[in-house]
Amino acid sequence: MADAARRLELAKIAQPQTLPHNIEAEQALLGAVLINNAAFFNVCDFLKPDHFYEPLHGALYEIASGLIGANKTVTPITLKTFLPVDLDIAGLSASQYLARLAAEATTVINAADYGRTIYDLALRRELINVADDMRSAAFDAAIDAEPSQLIEWAEQRLYDVAETRRFGGGFETFDSALSVAIDRAAQAYQSDGRLSGLPTGLRDLDAKMGGLQPSDLIIIAGRPGMGKTSLATNVAYNVARAYQAASTVDGPRKAAAGGIVAFFSLEMSSEQLATRVMAEQAEVPSSSIRRGTIDERDFERLVDRRNAMRRIPLYVDQTGGLTVAQLAARARRLKRQRGLDLIVIDYLQLMQARTIRAAQNRVQEMTEITTGLKALAKELNVPIIALSQLSRLVENREEKRPKLSDLRDSGSIEQDADVVLFVFREEYYLENREPRPGTTEHAKWEADLAAARGKAEIIIGKQRHGATGSVMLSFQGEFTRFADLQRT
Repeated sequence: MADAARRLELAKIAQPQTLPHNIEAEQALLGAVLINNAAFFNVCDFLKPDHFYEPLHGALYEIASGLIGANKTVTPITLKTFLPVDLDIAGLSASQYLARLAAEATTVINAADYGRTIYDLALRRELINVADDMRSAAFDAAIDAEPSQLIEWAEQRLYDVAETRRFGGGFETFDSALSVAIDRAAQAYQSDGRLSGLPTGLRDLDAKMGGLQPSDLIIIAGRPGMGKTSLATNVAYNVARAYQAASTVDGPRKAAAGGIVAFFSLEMSSEQLATRVMAEQAEVPSSSIRRGTIDERDFERLVDRRNAMRRIPLYVDQTGGLTVAQLAARARRLKRQRGLDLIVIDYLQLMQARTIRAAQNRVQEMTEITTGLKALAKELNVPIIALSQLSRLVENREEKRPKLSDLRDSGSIEQDADVVLFVFREEYYLENREPRPGTTEHAKWEADLAAARGKAEIIIGKQRHGATGSVMLSFQGEFTRFADLQRT
């Protein structure tokens, strides 16, 4: 008996393996749809024609989907008119095969289970295809190819299976695009602030932008000292603090409010970033923390805020010199494992190009980076906030308010960005050009400084789907905090 079992096992190994499938499940589901069209609605939200192993079954499901979508009844009689008259299916005509499917149909109650079986087997086939491609790529890679590039490519393919459940994108019907658009409008209608995007926690900025929109690349630019990192940190914290998980039966974690945030801090360490946020929330000057001049009361406030903040879903990556591919791989992994609703990058000019040729030319390097980030925003369907430096030419002119031509290194930043925000604080420049005391100019300077004190202007230099303009915010420099101006 043992020898016989061994021979059967060897024979099984010697035979070419077929991809996982279940023809009976496909037949049972199609039969259920034929005898009761309501079965289709139990599976149509996740099951697509290309999930069927048998091409004929996929074609039948697609035809049935079109008929039901047009409010027509699907039966063996109506369906056969769309099949070739001379179709031969294992000796059966189209009419005979459809009649057999209906006769051996499962119930509507079981339709979802059979649909899930078909769907899961399709995913297994995709995984096998990915594994085969990975194996071939590893064998056929050029001698000078970096293994890390193969790993990034493999992660991309696996992410497609884990998240999108499909390869290659391709065309989608306008009807499906309209469904996404109406879902976005419904989200805006149901939200308290009537926002279609992710709230920043800054009322006037949200009113101007409608929140942070999925798949948008948002650039926050400014000269050193303007507070662009503070603004990005404030927004990231506001989004993470407001996070409330939505209950989902399947698929990636979703947010009912707020969101899960990935903060790529290429300049500051995670400890420095945490100090900024904690100081802002506890209203303890971060400079006092650095100098060690805080008292017992300040320390107690810091501990209280730390305990209150420790559970917020704000994830920090402090690796310097990341490429877009490396950043994308880490973002995909976070979305797959925990969920992801917003990416913040501090800042663009500290990222590196993937290719040596692009790295040798700063304009090409920045073009590769911004193009890659925009593609990543679309792929993950999350907004990406990326900070950017401005050219020093701003300092050489009388009017210090930045404009799009001041974006440093490449016109691709302006081209690829959906939104460009400039942070401008007139107070910063006024403090550095005090006239001689006792003069008329000094009196005017004092009045201008008093008017600008504690205020910041967020200039919307570009907004692909909205108007440009300015938003005035409060800025508390000692706490590195932006907030809404008090309305009187």
